[in-house]
Amino acid sequence: MGRGKPDARPGGKGLPPSQRPSKVCPVCGRPFAWRKKWKAVWEQVTYCSDRCRQQR
Repeated sequence: MGRGKPDARPGGKGLPPSQRPSKVCPVCGRPFAWRKKWKAVWEQVTYCSDRCRQQR
């Protein structure tokens, strides 16, 4: 085992930002990418921000 790059893991961890999963916000229509704080709930994340979530 060496000191290489970490293996790409599901959910975006270990991937460069350009290769992480993304979704499109249904309110504003903008794409948003996976974030570490959404690691455990990525399947339930629908909106890009609290503002869009409140405007649903």
